[in-house]
Order: sequence, then structure tokens, then C-alpha cells
Amino acid sequence: MNIWPFKRKVASLEQSGFTTGMTDWHSHILPGVDDGFKTMNGSLKALRRLESLGVKKLWLTPHIMEDYPNETSALKERFAELSSQWDGNLELRLAAENMLDVVFEERLAKRDFLPIGDDGTHLLVETSYFNPPMHMDDTLEAIFQAGYFPLLAHPERYRYMEEADYRRLKEMGVKFQANYMSLVGAYGETARKKAEWLFKQGMVDVTGSDIHRLRVLENCMEMAPRKAETVQALIETARNGKI
Repeated sequence: MNIWPFKRKVASLEQSGFTTGMTDWHSHILPGVDDGFKTMNGSLKALRRLESLGVKKLWLTPHIMEDYPNETSALKERFAELSSQWDGNLELRLAAENMLDVVFEERLAKRDFLPIGDDGTHLLVETSYFNPPMHMDDTLEAIFQAGYFPLLAHPERYRYMEEADYRRLKEMGVKFQANYMSLVGAYGETARKKAEWLFKQGMVDVTGSDIHRLRVLENCMEMAPRKAETVQALIETARNGKI
């Protein structure tokens, strides 16, 4: 049932109210572990802002890749530190964003993962924005064989992917996590158009902020979506999407 008819023009993304009650499936708020937030105070400020937007649950998904070869134990310790200082109602959960690279192959062999989702059966994965990894399909199949479902982060941002690629991945059983800030052009026009198409095709399973800097989130919240129906589709995914 559509509870957001948009009979009046939506002046900004924040005004649409889509974040109320949502689960944010992708963020880089865990401090000092990757290219996201660097300090505990900055992370706590970001958490307060997301809570003020009505977000109910947040997955912290730090990078694990060659540039940031974070160990599972170290990320759990840092998460415990953040959780001990967070006194809000926003529920925090820990997972990771896994680049499909050599580090991932090593983790796959050891089954050393921080899965995402309440049942622990999904892995948030990403690739280079410009080129697919070698043997990508084989790696995805290996994830399935290990007992996990791949959840592809921000599929709209991969320049090498076309409509046929998205359809093929969905047929394989890969799930998609789109960045809602793509819909207001935060990552350029190509990503915006791809995001709109993915939402309209019903290919997006869950969505998230992929927040690295608070100012970027604030800028996007002030921007007006080009089409109310696009935000409308996003709201349904943001509120009801699950894995």
C-alpha cells in the first residue's frame, strides 16, 4: 500500500520522510578503520544525525580490502568501543564491505567474515568501479557454495555494468544494495540514471547511505529529487527491504 502519495512537491530528500523507520544497510561510521569517519566524536555526531532522521537500525560496514586489510577481531573491538559510548536509540550492527580481491579470497578460504543481515547468511561485496575482478562469476559462485548470499554494494556505481549484466547477476541470485544518495546525483548523472532504472525494475533489495562524511549526507538531504515517484519507490524499499 502506498502511504506516501506525494500530492505536493517534495522540496528536499529529507522532506520526503523516507528515512523514518528505515534500516541503513551500508555505512562507514566505525571510526579510524578505513576511509570513513576518523574520530569517535565524529562518528557519534553522525549517529545522532541519522537518529534524528528517523533511522532505526544501522549496519556499520567498514572496508576489508588490500588498502584496508582489517582483521575481524580488531573491527569487533572497535565496534565494542563505539557501542559503549553510544547512548541513543539507533540500533547498531556490525558487518563489513568486502572487496572481491586477493584479501577476500584468503578470507573465503578461512570462512573469516563479518556477514550482514540478522540471519548471518549474506556478505556485502563490492568491486572496482571501472573493471570487474578476474573470474567474478566464479567468486560469486564460491560465495554461494560457502553458504552465503552475495549482496552487491552500490551496483549503480559500476561503470562497466550494463542492463544485461544486472539481469544476469540477479538470475544468479545476487542481491543488490543501492545507495539512496545516488538518486539525487551524489555520484554523478550516470549513477543516478542507473539507480532510477534499478529501482524501477524492482532489482534493489535494500538501500543505505554509504556515508563517509556527514557533510555529504547533509548536502544530499537538502537536494530535491527529480521525480517524486523515484523517491516513492525508494521509500518502499527503504522501509520494507530485507534480506
